[in-house]
Amino acid sequence: MQLRLVLTVITLAGSLIACKTKQANELLMNKKWRVYDVKIPPESPISNTQYIQAEDLKRTYYKDAYYQFLDNNVFIATIAGKSDTGKYSILSNGAMISVTAKNGDRRVENLVTITKLTDDYFDMQVTSTDFQFILCTKKE
Repeated sequence: MQLRLVLTVITLAGSLIACKTKQANELLMNKKWRVYDVKIPPESPISNTQYIQAEDLKRTYYKDAYYQFLDNNVFIATIAGKSDTGKYSILSNGAMISVTAKNGDRRVENLVTITKLTDDYFDMQVTSTDFQFILCTKKE
């Protein structure tokens, strides 16, 4: 009886995890996510340098940046009119995204944490040099 209960709980937990991962993928897919703000994560100790860097990234590097998640786990990042393609997979029950090279090589993997994901808004926490930032994007 206890074994049946344990197996039922494991099956239900697996179904919930797959469901949240699928839901995150469906919300991300086939949309153009344009960066509109760069913020400092609320739990980060704010330093003047980090604040200046966030503002600078917003005005320059991410001024014309957007991301797309397409069929077959294809990821496209376009920054300043230049596109780069890779592969993506959703991890940690829909809480994290792994972005790799086109061939899926994990040696060049970038991990981003999803902090907000709705039909119209997608915010992700990224690491840039010594600091973490939240890239705020919205659907175009």
